[in-house]
Amino acid sequence: MKTIQVLHIGEFGKQKDYPYFYSNTFKAHSGSFHEAITIPHKHDFFVLVLFTKGHGTHEIDFHSYPIRPGSVFLMYPGQTHHWEFSEDTDGYVFFHTQEFYEFQYTDRSIHSFPFYYSAQNPPCLYPEKAELKRLTDLFSGIYTEYRGSDFMKMQRIGSLLDLLYIELSRMYLGKNTAESPVPAAYTRKIRILETLIERYYVSEKAPSFYAEKMHVSAKHLNRMVKTSLRKTTSDLIAERVILEAKRLLVHSPHSFTETARELGYEDYAYFSRIFKQKTGVTPSEFAGRYQ
Repeated sequence: MKTIQVLHIGEFGKQKDYPYFYSNTFKAHSGSFHEAITIPHKHDFFVLVLFTKGHGTHEIDFHSYPIRPGSVFLMYPGQTHHWEFSEDTDGYVFFHTQEFYEFQYTDRSIHSFPFYYSAQNPPCLYPEKAELKRLTDLFSGIYTEYRGSDFMKMQRIGSLLDLLYIELSRMYLGKNTAESPVPAAYTRKIRILETLIERYYVSEKAPSFYAEKMHVSAKHLNRMVKTSLRKTTSDLIAERVILEAKRLLVHSPHSFTETARELGYEDYAYFSRIFKQKTGVTPSEFAGRYQ
């Protein structure tokens, strides 16, 4: 078992003047970086992919999604994923840093888009034919602009990216919920909560700790989480712990007992019971699936 590799945006592409953005066709990209992208890895940047040909499977944090013509994937920094795809697979891929978007649009955050405001949100879309045409034109336009050298090239890419995100947001909300978008104040709070959980989940597993950090009552925090994600605060904390447990069980050289301790559990038996309660299998059974 190996530690998960974290890929940096500067490792891709030859345009060193733009270390915050990269674009390519998927076929060319996978041909150049096949080994890196077909084993589990993470990024420190945002990833968008539109598939126009081929088929396969995309595994993101132990959830599998089908690759087929017209599928779109949107990933944020820190997610563990890898691809398995047929030889004829093609499409468009681009990466960008958070700073690239927010430098141009100072009045909003990248996390204001519905697919990025929470780690709980689905990372893929399967648009209808008319929607796909609009998306393909935008992906193609970004790729063409990136390959060129026209005046204010990156500014135009930023504008196309914003249009693409708006288009994707409308499709995403239409396909993933029949309700109105979550209030902006709640999305900001959820982002703060998830950032705090990311920082403290090993040592702090009580919702009251996070409520105090956010200067709200535990009851109000739970209400915001339920309204936004249809889960409880306890669910979010537990799911983050279990996700890291899965990553360590599969990719870390540590023993099961050491993994439990790394996640804040001195008693392995207790950790094992919680893991089975949340996943339906024991840690050893889960790890065995990936050997």
